[in-house]
Amino acid sequence: MNELRANAKAPSGARVLIADDNSSVRELFRKLLAADGHDVVVVPDGDDALAAARTHKPDVILCDVAMPRMSGLEFCRRLKAEPALNRIPVVLVTALTDMSDRVRGIEAGADEFLSKPVHPHELRARVASLWRMKGLLDEIGAAEAALTAMAVTIEARDPDTRGHC
Repeated sequence: MNELRANAKAPSGARVLIADDNSSVRELFRKLLAADGHDVVVVPDGDDALAAARTHKPDVILCDVAMPRMSGLEFCRRLKAEPALNRIPVVLVTALTDMSDRVRGIEAGADEFLSKPVHPHELRARVASLWRMKGLLDEIGAAEAALTAMAVTIEARDPDTRGHC
């Protein structure tokens, strides 16, 4: 897997995965987001992006649509099919402007779109917004797990309540 970690120190921001086959775009996004304190991992294609998502568990993923080996749409489909990864917000970055392309992205599970060329302020705002959303989703998931554990414990102590909680 060909990946580059932008920050060696502890991050004060989100962990962001950038997947783009254009090294100039990867470097621009990396610099912009690292300057905001985000921990950035960059990869050149969808295959490496899926492996990096499994390894690094990013808070937000920025993914080009047109990439070699695995398109951004296929990457998004596979990511969203994995229970451990499906709450990670995915932003598809694309030069495609046709509505049918955006619909295919939504059907693949994309949470947002950015059109190329991307404005730096919009990039930063999207990442910040989706990072906040991911934090809330993680809190909901933790609360659900705690409630499930409590229900299982209650049912284990009282056979009459089994299946009711």
